[in-house]
Amino acid sequence: MPTTAKFAHPGGQTIAQSADAPEASPDPPAPEEPRSAPATPGAGRALDWFNLFVANIQTGFGPFIAVYLISQSWTQTSIGVALSIGTIAAMASQVPAGALVDAIPNKTRVAAFSVLAFTACALMFAIYPIPLFVYLAEILHGLSSCTLGPATAAMSLVIAGRFGMGLRLGRNARYAAIGNGLGAALMGACGQYVSERAVFYLTAALTLPALAALLPLRHVAIAQRDAHSGTAPQGAIPAQQGASRGQFIKVLADRRLLIFCGCAMLFTFANAPMLMLVSGNMTEKVGNPSLLIAACIVLPQIIVALASPAAGRLAEARGRRIVLILGFSALPLRALIFAASSNPSLVIAVQALDGIGGACFGVMMPLIVSDVAARTRHFNLSLGLVGFGVGIGGTLSTPAAGWLADHFGVRIAFYALCAVGVLAVLLVLFAMPETRPVRDADD
Repeated sequence: MPTTAKFAHPGGQTIAQSADAPEASPDPPAPEEPRSAPATPGAGRALDWFNLFVANIQTGFGPFIAVYLISQSWTQTSIGVALSIGTIAAMASQVPAGALVDAIPNKTRVAAFSVLAFTACALMFAIYPIPLFVYLAEILHGLSSCTLGPATAAMSLVIAGRFGMGLRLGRNARYAAIGNGLGAALMGACGQYVSERAVFYLTAALTLPALAALLPLRHVAIAQRDAHSGTAPQGAIPAQQGASRGQFIKVLADRRLLIFCGCAMLFTFANAPMLMLVSGNMTEKVGNPSLLIAACIVLPQIIVALASPAAGRLAEARGRRIVLILGFSALPLRALIFAASSNPSLVIAVQALDGIGGACFGVMMPLIVSDVAARTRHFNLSLGLVGFGVGIGGTLSTPAAGWLADHFGVRIAFYALCAVGVLAVLLVLFAMPETRPVRDADD
């Protein structure tokens, strides 16, 4: 793929080739991923279950953290700082994590260690939520997320092949959305009827089925190596096989990739603190909002599960930009409605817009990155660069939104997020080029 940006949750991505793809050289071309059936029987289904269970786990590290820490007398600003510490750790490790995953042949081991790290994070939150443990848990979670995303993406690439990635990404997003919805429902009920602390014990317990789902995938890397007669696994960067430093710089300096990084950064800046602000606002108005927050998570995930395959099909038929514009436009509208009303029923209904934005952005991020960098041997590194942009947006947004809410009110914070969301839409409209690939004769 031309500049391929891999996103952390949906599984691997590598699709077409753009005009910026590296020109032929005397060195052998990069090994192509298998274009046939899955590398091992049942691997595709196992990856579905893995996406579902990982999404269950990640739900526990979302807005339930804000509800839990508010119950422990943390302020919005201190919560924003804690969340940003994890985001900073993730941002700093995006590119190194991509290189690490490229270099490790067995991606299932990387995924397994990442999931085990999530277990430790959840237990640190549950056992003693003092600042030290909360900060350590956020850092470990950020680092582990950066290795889990590329590992899942690499496994997806092996299973689906270059031209099957659009459907594979839609399928990954669908199962992740189902997992998020189920996880939110379970954790909302747990927080409402047991305790906020119990949510994190449940999160730790849910890592066990995620590890079990990896068992059928443990031979994926071996299957790919056999398919290529001893070549490195598809997710890995072939050692010293013609990948020059100049080629590396050319990929990371690709105009399309850099503009998309800016779009992703603005989108994340506007989106990341939205539910945190809603959860804090609802806590002040209705006391324990665990079920309300669960509903705010479940509804968007239903929309994501339904809309993700359609977003992938639309991107293939009409191009990437139209899908980005649709998804990005839902964000400022959502912020405006949150600023105008805090009615719990309306808040839940408006979260459907989050599902539209999540479906479009979740599928398009890895797909666009794969368009740009699929054939460059720097797929995971390119994905890490986009992840770095996302990390910057998330790092700056949560403390900024928390500070605005503490000092000027939640309404002003929502208006500010709306303005940033509008900037993201304008950047896509006037600067983002189309990246949809065209099959060449070799494909």
